[in-house]
Amino acid sequence: MSTTIFKPAKVPATPERIASIKAPPGFTVTAFATGLKNARVLVVSAVGTVYLTRRDQGDVLMLKDADGDGRADGMPVTVANRAGMHGIAIHGTKMYLVTVKELFVADIMGDGTLGPLTMLAGDLPDAGQHANRTIAWGPDDMLYLSVGSTCNVCNESNPENATILRISPDGKSRTIFASGLRNTIGFDWDPRSGELWGLDNGIDFLGDEDQPEELNRIEAGRAYGWPHAYADGKIYPQSTPVGEITKEEWKAQSVPMVLGYDAHAAPMQMLFYKGASFPSDYNGDAFATMRGSWNREQPSGYNIVRIRFNRGTATAIEPFVTGFLTDGGQTHIARPMGLAVAKDGSLLMADDANGVIYRIAYGKGRKNAVTTMAPASAMVRQTGKGTDVPLALARPETSARGVIGITSATIQPNGAIPMKHSDYADGASPALRWNAVPGAQSYALIVEDPDAKPASPFVHWVAWNVPASVTALPEGVQEQPRLTEPDGLLQGRTTRGSTGYYGPRPPVGDPPHHYHFQILALDRMLTVPAGADRDAVLAQAKGHVIAKGELIGTYAQTVAPPK
Repeated sequence: MSTTIFKPAKVPATPERIASIKAPPGFTVTAFATGLKNARVLVVSAVGTVYLTRRDQGDVLMLKDADGDGRADGMPVTVANRAGMHGIAIHGTKMYLVTVKELFVADIMGDGTLGPLTMLAGDLPDAGQHANRTIAWGPDDMLYLSVGSTCNVCNESNPENATILRISPDGKSRTIFASGLRNTIGFDWDPRSGELWGLDNGIDFLGDEDQPEELNRIEAGRAYGWPHAYADGKIYPQSTPVGEITKEEWKAQSVPMVLGYDAHAAPMQMLFYKGASFPSDYNGDAFATMRGSWNREQPSGYNIVRIRFNRGTATAIEPFVTGFLTDGGQTHIARPMGLAVAKDGSLLMADDANGVIYRIAYGKGRKNAVTTMAPASAMVRQTGKGTDVPLALARPETSARGVIGITSATIQPNGAIPMKHSDYADGASPALRWNAVPGAQSYALIVEDPDAKPASPFVHWVAWNVPASVTALPEGVQEQPRLTEPDGLLQGRTTRGSTGYYGPRPPVGDPPHHYHFQILALDRMLTVPAGADRDAVLAQAKGHVIAKGELIGTYAQTVAPPK
């Protein structure tokens, strides 16, 4: 295996070079706007106004084509400024914008300009290697935000890195929708099934042909391999999972890609075509920009690809618009980035190298884009699992006669939980102690908040296979799937989507929420794999619970923390 560092040189996008861009028969590629410098993410409003973020300039530009000639009218208008501006999405009459660590919302005014920016969140994870946050509104009226990894390959310390987050419209609640995604900049929902699909940027320095760029069907609660497994089940040779989990175990809990594409092509924005002006055989297909390689001897990417779908399943990824790579692959006139469907059904592509927005149109027809949202059923079904159910101790799976007494040095029965145990502060789990149960082979712990809305009960901790000889846990237990002290203790996924203890974080101003620390004594060890959820643990515990008990604490946050 060898690696190559080679990035084709940038050359000007002259009219002659633009004329050499290739598209399928019947399609034309022209410049919609030029001179835009670091043109990144595109979005088009319902009335056809085009908005563009520029990361290096830290702003949002507004462009219009009032006369419908396929070119922007006059100079763009700057409508927002924030350092590192990147992701952009429109929902109704509001625009949502995201930088590295901040999420904003603003009203879209009658003339297309924006009202004042209001910060919804200021604590998104640090960026490291991948600072390009992207956002999109899901069919379930929730905001989805992609957070890349901080590195090429590493065990992240923040569970929100290398994920897609799901955020409430007011920004007050967010969970991890899916994990193990190194950098999924482009994602969108199939307009027929409502399922979420995304293209993940593969690992670098594995050689010219590895790692392929991954197309994934992204589902709630699933992990997609990174950093220890990739592609169709390959194992990364250097990394080591924490907690003495084997790479084969990690691989077994990960979802392999659906399709791969040329290694290092660098997928960017992706969307399902919702226009009506392309030929009918494009209906239901998706497009994506491939920004282009920098560590491959023969460059890959530097194009727009078409992703073919057949009855909800992706079947092929193939070049659609090419020719941005010039002089036999030694130079380039564009690094494709942003992608959007214009109101007339044409496709717009933003180039962040020479700052051109290209327009890809078919024939002479001008049919409006289709604005129908994908059905919400898939997202509602996936994210609704485990909600509106009784607390663990009230479920038939935990039926038992024995009673366990449980205490904490910092939480009195029905007393207030100290702030250090909340996610507003240290987020450290409290020290817990319980009485030994004769005949127990292991203990399990489940912490739930029944006062959370809308997902109730909110699971804050799932742990099992606590050895029978252990009847206490110290303060600040490690937040990882498997512990080596006490050895063999496994932890699962919370409602937040992370593994291990997740401290109380009720909305500011809510009445005190009640947190139920529930202990189960089992007559066996469980074979549920690390990272499993509460329901999987309870299903296997059924018929094996010999005693149970709980400690209830309360927590309220009266003062808003600084953003």
